[in-house]
Amino acid sequence: MPALSLPLSLLLSVALLFGLTLLVLELRHRLRPASPLILRSGPWSVRPFDQGLKAIGEIEIANPHRRMEVMVPELRVLPTLLGTGRLDQLKVSTRIEALHPDEEARADGYWAAYIVKGHKRTRARLTVRIEAPAGIDLNSLIDTLWVDVFWVNYGPFGRLERRDGLLVPLRRPAPVAPEAAQWRLGDGCRVLPVRTHLLGVLDDPIEVLRRYAGAVLQPGDILTIGETPLAVIQGRYHHPSTVQPSALARLLCRVFHPTSSLATACGLQTLIDQVGPARVLLAWILGSLLKLVGSKGGFYRLAGSQARLIDDITGTTPPYDQTIVLGPDQPERTCRELAAELGVPVAVVDVNDLGRVKVLASSAGCDEALLQRALRPNPAGNANERTPLVVVRPA
Repeated sequence: MPALSLPLSLLLSVALLFGLTLLVLELRHRLRPASPLILRSGPWSVRPFDQGLKAIGEIEIANPHRRMEVMVPELRVLPTLLGTGRLDQLKVSTRIEALHPDEEARADGYWAAYIVKGHKRTRARLTVRIEAPAGIDLNSLIDTLWVDVFWVNYGPFGRLERRDGLLVPLRRPAPVAPEAAQWRLGDGCRVLPVRTHLLGVLDDPIEVLRRYAGAVLQPGDILTIGETPLAVIQGRYHHPSTVQPSALARLLCRVFHPTSSLATACGLQTLIDQVGPARVLLAWILGSLLKLVGSKGGFYRLAGSQARLIDDITGTTPPYDQTIVLGPDQPERTCRELAAELGVPVAVVDVNDLGRVKVLASSAGCDEALLQRALRPNPAGNANERTPLVVVRPA
């Protein structure tokens, strides 16, 4: 056979080198230090006492790995209050009570280093006391408690500092009554933004929608929920301090527009952690080539839906403005389940103040053209309105 021409040999060499580069990126990504431990929160209770309020809840640390043993040498919590006024006169204290299955709890609240063995779990009870001086009405001053859990994982992967945050509602608004609902006129429809408490991982989406919108729903309505509120209910957020940006993330983030959530190393690394470095790099190369021939948005189409849905810090309402929020998980399935429970079509939407409306997922019976018209003025808002639900009623 004749020898390959020089240009073809060069192309094959470049293709082989590029393929090896992608392979190395994927291997390094898969072998990066990671702990199997998972932290979850159970339900919390809020109880009044003479000087204020007491919030009590439990967290669970589970190890799904078959044989790896992981130590938790440190665990502490940092509470943050959100409200409507100055909170510096309040006194906030915390207590951690270890509830290990094979050890007695310490009376002094000290967290002794503990080993979570494979397929085992442990628990801890957290108590946050909020005390106010005489004459201060806590119910009118605070409405939300944010609890940061700082914990260390120690094992074959090294020492990892973890940080998980959870939101505890201290006060919930009353559901809107049908006769008091303030509908807005839209294009061939009426629109009702529905106020809720700040949502988080302790909430169940069905209970939230039924509690706040159930009384006003009637046949023919469409109920929408924002994609970010649904994502935080699913726990799809993390603090950027827990992200370890790779060289690829630090390099490629510079090519995105400064307002993009992928324009920071931690934001882009979050996408890489979701879809892998090879896909992100290929999407950037092919997207750049498509842009040269006049086709924009190629990167986002090739990198997957999360590339458009990730919100970097400052992109959401407090306290989630300190975190990176992903898009919701399995929104189509969620819409079907919510619609079956509520008896009306349900849609997950992404809307902004520029008139952009994207229906991420919807159940059967959703009129997406109607949703486009109804949601274009962004009735839910993008500030601190706390109206993640919108009822759309055809005229």
